[in-house]
Amino acid sequence: MKQFGESVKGYNIPVLNEREIRGAAGILFLFMLISFMLIMFEANFLLIKYFITVFMLDMAIRVFINPKYSPSLIIARFMVRNQTPQYVGAAQKKFAWMIGLTISSALFIHMIIFNAYGPVSGISCLFCMILMFFEVTFGICIGCKVYGLFNKGEVQY
Repeated sequence: MKQFGESVKGYNIPVLNEREIRGAAGILFLFMLISFMLIMFEANFLLIKYFITVFMLDMAIRVFINPKYSPSLIIARFMVRNQTPQYVGAAQKKFAWMIGLTISSALFIHMIIFNAYGPVSGISCLFCMILMFFEVTFGICIGCKVYGLFNKGEVQY
């Protein structure tokens, strides 16, 4: 539980299964897209309030406890259980998830605690959707790319 990521034979750093991560991103993206559409077409903000709370808790579990206990990753792990794992470095994923946690925490404070809506919350949701869309559709983790800009050493896997 203390190590972030898995120790897998053949990899010299802790890694995570990219297939699970993409599956979880797809699950979260679907609910965020539905929430966003309800806001756009019906001015219904109820689902987004639930989603932001669940998303924030999911990211907090991934970052502060362990990714293997994240509800969305558990569901995704079940869905891809028969596929060959594709491993990626855990450090850059943690950084990317910290970006998600930061955005969701800001949205939680703004939309749930203060019950405020506006362009900033809409743009934040849209930015988060774009990040998840790239992960799900193209397998590109933009947060991982940003991590490479700040990391002095070479990013592995």
